[in-house]
Amino acid sequence: MKSRFCALPLLLAGAGLHAQAIEQGTLELLWGDPSPGSSQAAQFEVSLVDASGMRRPLDTDSALRAAGNLFDLAGRKVALSLQPGPWIGGRLAPEAMVDATPTADAPQTPRVAGAQPWVTLACKFSDVAAQPHDLAYFGTMLSNQPGRLDHYWREVSYNKVNVAGSTAYGWFTLPHPRSYYVPASGSANLTNLFNDCTAVADSTVNFAGFVGVNTFYNDDLDGFAWGGSRYATLDGVSKVWYVTWEPPWGYANEAPLAHEMGHGFGLPHANNSDLDSDTYDNPWDVMSDSWHNAGSDATYGAQPKHIGIWSRDHLGWIDAARKLTVSTNGAVNGIVLDRASLIGSTHVQMIVVTLPAPEPATHYYVIEARKRVGNYEANLAGDAVIIHEVKTDRDAPAWSVDASVPPANVSNNEGSMFKVGETWTAPGNAFTVSVASATTDGFVLNLQRGASSDVIFKNGFNG
Repeated sequence: MKSRFCALPLLLAGAGLHAQAIEQGTLELLWGDPSPGSSQAAQFEVSLVDASGMRRPLDTDSALRAAGNLFDLAGRKVALSLQPGPWIGGRLAPEAMVDATPTADAPQTPRVAGAQPWVTLACKFSDVAAQPHDLAYFGTMLSNQPGRLDHYWREVSYNKVNVAGSTAYGWFTLPHPRSYYVPASGSANLTNLFNDCTAVADSTVNFAGFVGVNTFYNDDLDGFAWGGSRYATLDGVSKVWYVTWEPPWGYANEAPLAHEMGHGFGLPHANNSDLDSDTYDNPWDVMSDSWHNAGSDATYGAQPKHIGIWSRDHLGWIDAARKLTVSTNGAVNGIVLDRASLIGSTHVQMIVVTLPAPEPATHYYVIEARKRVGNYEANLAGDAVIIHEVKTDRDAPAWSVDASVPPANVSNNEGSMFKVGETWTAPGNAFTVSVASATTDGFVLNLQRGASSDVIFKNGFNG
């Protein structure tokens, strides 16, 4: 098999890696999200799984710095060097990290595309008899009916992705009581939960036909719902699976399940710019806030809003013709920016504004339009242009911009929404964006990168 390993010495030298210090394995990313109303903080875990299946935790801050964009490496083979020990809590501290995926296994573009069927396993603890929902409930939840999750992912991805073929099985009884998996203090043992839930379902389920595994439990876990990736061998297939671990509140509402499935696809959290420790305060992105400005369904609870434009682009769902990158000083006037949710747009739906040196390429801004329309966006705070500052070396790369001083605690305020007649200037006068007018499907913008005296290099851009 051809491999990138023959080119690794050059890659590693450029990244500051020393060949004699290389560690290799598959990168797993995992997020824990507390129940609504909880004061607990989000959890983020990074692991390296070696060829023998040993899972070794990495220090998350070090991994974010070492990779530059850790989320581009989710589920891939990586090579890394380690900082000198001792390591805090025994977690390996990467010094630099590069993609080492064999050429024959190179990831597809888009990152997530086509049919992505999930199998839902309803598993109950041996000492808890409850069965909160039946299989018909779970089956419909992932169907293509409007408001359901296959319909949702098709719309969010511009029909590039579906979860058709998703099926639910259960209820299966786990071999141990809840206390075996969920200690009185500390985190749930996700490895034991996943291993035992898939094992008790194995005689019924052929996992080879699925890419994701939703594991649903009949009682609370550790106060969190979890989502991310897991390298495992199921029915003879060894690969990185999309996985969720859901307590009853996580599947009583579709929004948190969509959030955890997003983590399964490799999406990190979003955030707002109020600088507090709460990542769940940006209602413009279901990967931040599942609850504010969400629609409601009598059976399936809180409905998922769309993901933000950075997340869409990260997964490869923004076509080149729908994306405008502004990387040279000057003015771009008359940009017709369609709402991000519009399928079949013929205009721009994403604007990327890079920043001049010495800012790194990992720091830039993205601009999108949002309108209150459809099954999932009807309850947004308003029709507006939304701006996110992006730093790919932090655990929540995209932070919504807020013109308010100080920024609002929850960014469904006027300061987070840029409307006709309003202008926003980025810190350091890096660029200025003005909302000139509204259209049926979005807005017309004028954008000036750098000082206004710079040469105008393009006018009337409309895609």
